[in-house]
Amino acid sequence: MAFIRKKQQEQQLQLYSKERFSLLLLNLEEYYFEQHRANHILHKGSHHERKIRGSLKICSKSVIFEPDSISQPIIKIPLRDCIKIGKHGENGANRHFTKAKSGGISLIFSQVYFIKEHNVVAPYKIERGKMEYVFELDVPGKVEDVVETLLQLHRASCLDKLGDQTAMITAILQSRLARTSFDKNRFQNISEKLHMECKAEMVTPLVTNPGHVCITDTNLYFQPLNGYPVCRPQGQKPVVQITLQDVRRIYKRRHGLMPLGLEVFCTEDDLCSDIYLKFYEPQDRDDLYFYIATYLEHHVAEHTAESYMLQWQRGHLSNYQYLLHLNNLADRSCNDLSQYPVFPWIIHDYSSSELDLSNPGTFRDLSKPVGALNKERLERLLTRYQEMPEPKFMYGSHYSSPGYVLFYLVRIAPEYMLCLQNGRFDNADRMFNSIAETWKNCLDGATDFKELIPEFYGDDVSFLVNSLKLDLGKRQGGQMVDDVELPPWASSPEDFLQKSKDALESNYVSEHLHEWIDLIFGYKQKGSDAVGAHNVFHPLTYEGGVDLNSIQDPDEKVAMLTQILEFGQTPKQLFVTPHPRRITPKFKSLSQTSSYNASMADSPGEESFEDLTEESKTLAWNNITKLQLHEHYKIHKEAVTGITVSRNGSSVFTTSQDSTLKMFSKESKMLQRSISFSNMALSSCLLLPGDATVITSSWDNNVYFYSIAFGRRQDTLMGHDDAVSKICWHDNRLYSASWDSTVKVWSGVPAEMPGTKRHHFDLLAELEHDVSVDTISLNAASTLLVSGTKEGTVNIWDLTTATLMHQIPCHSGIVCDTAFSPDSRHVLSTGTDGCLNVIDVQTGMLISSMTSDEPQRCFVWDGNSVLSGSQSGELLVWDLLGAKISERIQGHTGAVTCIWMNEQCSSIITGGEDRQIIFWKLQY
Repeated sequence: MAFIRKKQQEQQLQLYSKERFSLLLLNLEEYYFEQHRANHILHKGSHHERKIRGSLKICSKSVIFEPDSISQPIIKIPLRDCIKIGKHGENGANRHFTKAKSGGISLIFSQVYFIKEHNVVAPYKIERGKMEYVFELDVPGKVEDVVETLLQLHRASCLDKLGDQTAMITAILQSRLARTSFDKNRFQNISEKLHMECKAEMVTPLVTNPGHVCITDTNLYFQPLNGYPVCRPQGQKPVVQITLQDVRRIYKRRHGLMPLGLEVFCTEDDLCSDIYLKFYEPQDRDDLYFYIATYLEHHVAEHTAESYMLQWQRGHLSNYQYLLHLNNLADRSCNDLSQYPVFPWIIHDYSSSELDLSNPGTFRDLSKPVGALNKERLERLLTRYQEMPEPKFMYGSHYSSPGYVLFYLVRIAPEYMLCLQNGRFDNADRMFNSIAETWKNCLDGATDFKELIPEFYGDDVSFLVNSLKLDLGKRQGGQMVDDVELPPWASSPEDFLQKSKDALESNYVSEHLHEWIDLIFGYKQKGSDAVGAHNVFHPLTYEGGVDLNSIQDPDEKVAMLTQILEFGQTPKQLFVTPHPRRITPKFKSLSQTSSYNASMADSPGEESFEDLTEESKTLAWNNITKLQLHEHYKIHKEAVTGITVSRNGSSVFTTSQDSTLKMFSKESKMLQRSISFSNMALSSCLLLPGDATVITSSWDNNVYFYSIAFGRRQDTLMGHDDAVSKICWHDNRLYSASWDSTVKVWSGVPAEMPGTKRHHFDLLAELEHDVSVDTISLNAASTLLVSGTKEGTVNIWDLTTATLMHQIPCHSGIVCDTAFSPDSRHVLSTGTDGCLNVIDVQTGMLISSMTSDEPQRCFVWDGNSVLSGSQSGELLVWDLLGAKISERIQGHTGAVTCIWMNEQCSSIITGGEDRQIIFWKLQY
């Protein structure tokens, strides 16, 4: 996973540079300012004097000496423990710190840390007592400046209040940054144009490194103030250089609860960014974001939580990939351990010899937070919660924090744990010793409610294996802490990860993952729904839980920030309504269903005509961008409003605002009939099964039935008080929409012969709306109906009960067209506002919205791709899952008003305001 890869890059860097020093040797919130080549003088002035060659690092809270010899330990002297700083040999009897003028630097102190002796990562060794160390710089003229800096930093470290310390060190840092600038000689090309330069810090787990950010017309750069080599996959570099054309995603981040972060990715589906920057001013962050976003506008489609949701629902993203994207969008980053990506415990069974993924009992209940999985513990927590004064919270710890992340990763990232815990590992019995033990403690422990991290579902087993042979201590039973103990059903770490991945992608998890998303990223994260779900954490963990800018006392502000960062943070809320469940099983192709909650299972191993039809549909839609104009005919005097075609494809029927129904022969390419029912416009048409009768709807409030065999009108349904805008037919039922604000459902069949007694149509249901209805559509089984109104509302109706399921205001103007996806799980709508909106049928949630610069008047779609007719006459091919327009195809000279596609999706006809019908050819 991402963290492991970053750690491997750091190890590569140290291999290239032969450095043992890393920023993790600093304290939290400490800066590394500068380094000097120097000798550590032992036994100065005696016959046994010897010199240890190395580098002296000046940091904001400590002095660190890194010997060249790996057998020697790195020395770290905290400035707060210094008694005297000055030139070696000067008379310092007055206890005041002296300024050096020449010679070596003398540090007299009461405590020192020894780190990485023989290059072994281990807990720091501490020596206490009054000591003096002398360091002789290679450049004697630098001694006075270095001592001056050390004295200044020592004064800061000895201030009583933490807030005052932070303020003084920040002032020193800003002064240094102000005196320097980005080295323009580092530009990749001399012709690059500088657009912006500002101060910032590069963020990596637990540490930040200050420097200068620079952006040109082709590249983004970061240059560290201290010259510390930047870890890149290719090795050590003096600057970070990112080519703008390689950037795929950028995210604004909260860093320390402040809107100061920016993360840049050059990959589509990865959690490991190329750089994470923290700015000192929100405006600098926003300006840089705007510049990169403007550049990307023409190169990369922006993805939202809703667009990823659509891809996940339709099976185009795995559960793992979807969770990665949600974490990214919710401000979770592998560079920020206080906001590290969070993944769920999936498996409940860590004791069986075999893992049965077909048994629901194998899995954790994903509808509950970890703290609510144990009923007895929850009852105790609720009792405390009810007795607690406001603001109340149920859990005294969080499900994700730096300590929990490093608990899992200590074997691969021991230096991070030592950094976080001031040079110590945790107690051996509290280490990550066993999967089963850890799960049991999360179920039963009084304060343990942690979830998992992405590494549990990745490919790298190194976090489970003590490959570095670390001495992590001895447990009470006498056994040494070594590899993580695996459950009986896992034969190896590789087997454990593979089975964990299988569990995450299992049918059970796919059916229930949305429940966990509701808790972590969704509507059960906050408010009364969170209380009802027993999902309430400390107020400081939530975005907006505290306004740090409103805290005047600097001491209180620093303490508050430290508490927030160490305790853990709740992700940014992405959804405020229930998250839809996944609808497509793994490795299954999309299939039509009878209703939105029907089973999606296919019969394995069977090949039928339907399978072949699905195959031909898929082939057609895969080639939809290759659509070519074949023939066009002008057969009406006004705009074409409807198209329907006989089953054998030989006869094409069209309606128009010129009030006529036309019958066109595709074989002879001639107009065969022209029928007029009234002097009002006709709005739509359809053929009844058997190809004997055409039905048309009219602005004169009527629906007309025309017999093809007899060439006469055979019935009229006078069913509305205003224009009939659209009609649908299924299983001897007629559905009519009208500007009188109703949709009516009729039963009955028309008279068999013209001239016989008119058939009586029974009104089965009347679906009432507030305003006129402009379009309707049925799902495949006619159990659901969607209607679109002139005020932009989309309504989804359950036809089995004639009740309104959802009313979604999703367009700012008239809804032009609506249709269900083939599997009945989604509705797509287009409007005069130029939007294409995808709605989840189960929840009524608007899960995707794309915009064009003109109205899309009509469309056909397969659930993933859309072919729409635009106001300008173009046909647009939309990739909903990629959130982009794939192709623009010129067709009509006026708006495209209707599209017809056959069942195999191989034949397409469009009608337009230019009075033409166009036959299109698919190129395979």
